[in-house]
Amino acid sequence: MTTELRRLRNYIGGEFKDAADGRTTEVVNPATGEAYATAPLSGQADVDAAMAAAAAAFPGWRDTTPSERQKALLKIADAFEARADELVAAESENTGKPLGLTASEELPPMVDQIRFFAGAARLLEGRSAGEYMEGMTSIIRREPVGVCAQVAPWNYPMMMAVWKFAPAIAAGNTVVLKPSDTTPASTVLMAEIIDSVLPKGVFNVICGDRETGKAMVEHSTPAMASITGSVRAGMQVAESASKDVKRVHLELGGKAPVVVFEDADIAKAVEDIAVAGYFNAGQDCTAATRVIVHESIHDEFVTALAKAAADTKTGLPDDEDVLFGPLNNPNQLQQVAGFIERLPAHAKVEAGGHRVGEKGFFYAPTVVSGLKQDDEIIQNEVFGPVITVQSFADEAQALEYANGVEFALASSVWTKDHGRAMRMSKNLDFGCVWINTHIPLVAEMPHGGFKKSGYGKDLSAYGFEDYTRIKHVMTSLDG
Repeated sequence: MTTELRRLRNYIGGEFKDAADGRTTEVVNPATGEAYATAPLSGQADVDAAMAAAAAAFPGWRDTTPSERQKALLKIADAFEARADELVAAESENTGKPLGLTASEELPPMVDQIRFFAGAARLLEGRSAGEYMEGMTSIIRREPVGVCAQVAPWNYPMMMAVWKFAPAIAAGNTVVLKPSDTTPASTVLMAEIIDSVLPKGVFNVICGDRETGKAMVEHSTPAMASITGSVRAGMQVAESASKDVKRVHLELGGKAPVVVFEDADIAKAVEDIAVAGYFNAGQDCTAATRVIVHESIHDEFVTALAKAAADTKTGLPDDEDVLFGPLNNPNQLQQVAGFIERLPAHAKVEAGGHRVGEKGFFYAPTVVSGLKQDDEIIQNEVFGPVITVQSFADEAQALEYANGVEFALASSVWTKDHGRAMRMSKNLDFGCVWINTHIPLVAEMPHGGFKKSGYGKDLSAYGFEDYTRIKHVMTSLDG
């Protein structure tokens, strides 16, 4: 007996549509490895239509007042909250994530972030008007940039969609958003919910693959391209956008160092790091997956972390005891397994290191010790439930190891010494430094990195300002 697959559709100009040429791809539930839906494989005609709809809607949306935009976003937040169960179910089917954790740990922050940007819409400020030249008054205008082409990743499909569209729409822009080809379901549901709130064309969703995203970025209409994804994808976007000097916003990979000093509370550090490393199967650019621990407590720490890994459970979405679900797709499972298979002889797998079950894309929580700074698994992003451990002798070496990678998104320091914590936070070359914690995010504070982790900020007033442009207006006082 063949189960009929659900049919997902693009959302363009306020209407749900198939791809113009009728092409589709199958969407697979990572927890089962089985297809549950089809989604449009959008081509150039679909991209053209979405960009035209967004461009047509832009003048009207640009000219709305901040209070009108705020009201719309607040309605969206309320609607998401009212249909929380549907969104959580769609996201879990997208990703295989535990239902309970998705409902408690992802949906509330999403709604809060939309409400934050609703408020931010009314707080755009510039320098005060004044006479900086005799007989002339200068003022600063903050304006939306225009149509925004946005590409979201598969690790947090709902939340990353919010991080994209909420600040853009709050600032008066219009949006063409593409979810990952493996996780379109929750974004299409968002479009259905948003349909009753925003004017047609302000928010558009097109499904598709890498070529669809490339067509969006290369399109002449958008004034800005924003992507959350791999370093390779970000480099390609930056290169494509350079051809017509588009503004680019990149949130790319990470390799977060977790520096644990000898005076840290080991039990608390192990407990918190295990959660921050394994949550969402380690598929998080900020995940606590690269531990650098003082040599005097190294063995004790590794033993405790290996036990925490053994006690951490992965499994099906409706199992209330699991911390994380499957990896997103078979390619990701192969990538994570490949890192373990290629470990050098001096490395030791302390826990995990293997696939779990034969159905779905599950991987065991893993700890690897005995590693050197130039090892592949230290230098490259695994993006899976794998925590590596290195030891260091002193603060200078800890900093050398922590900063000695090409990524620079997030980091954490674990110590009771306030001065040391402040020195480390000053010298760690990362966009975020947590002290005695790892991974909490709030809407009011910026998220974004340096180096190959990209540029531009998500969340906060800084993220909001990324979706605006600055205009200087000077007028003669003589009339």
